[in-house]
Amino acid sequence: QVQLRESGGGLVQAGGSLRLSCAASRGTFSNLNMAWFRQAPGKEREFGAAITWSDSSTRYADSVKGRFTISRDNAKNTVYLQMDSLKPEDTAVYYCAASAYWSGSIPALYQYWGQGTQVTVSS
Repeated sequence: QVQLRESGGGLVQAGGSLRLSCAASRGTFSNLNMAWFRQAPGKEREFGAAITWSDSSTRYADSVKGRFTISRDNAKNTVYLQMDSLKPEDTAVYYCAASAYWSGSIPALYQYWGQGTQVTVSS
């Protein structure tokens, strides 16, 4: 059973940057496809970015493309989300997710989830 723990959230001004981390334990991290989702109050969970285990190919939602970068360090069992040029509409709880299969942007296909970390962007 894979366990995921996010960190790095916080309060930042618009235009600023944050880097989220997600550490995995109890599983073979290097064989997992990883993703970041977010959920704002009153809204559905929204896909942000994903990265494959095989060749670290990436996919991004249009809303974050060019501003966010997902990456992974298999030696540290950690996936990162570098968030630049943050906007108030990026305010949400950010979740790390993992899947043994390529699950793209569909949250229901991810088997493992972290507890989330709050990101708040002030205007």
